[in-house]
Amino acid sequence: MKWVYFSKLYATKFQAGCLARRLERDSWLYGFNDPREIEIFRSKRGRYGVRFII
Repeated sequence: MKWVYFSKLYATKFQAGCLARRLERDSWLYGFNDPREIEIFRSKRGRYGVRFII
């Protein structure tokens, strides 16, 4: 199993959290099956992103 990273990084953890919640509910819009695990991570430069395992 490998992580799939969503392509955009966000300035705040809140913005990344909103995307994570949307992926949980609407993953079919993005062409994914229901993700098993969704995680918010922080990059080395301090921005936030979303990754998940299908």
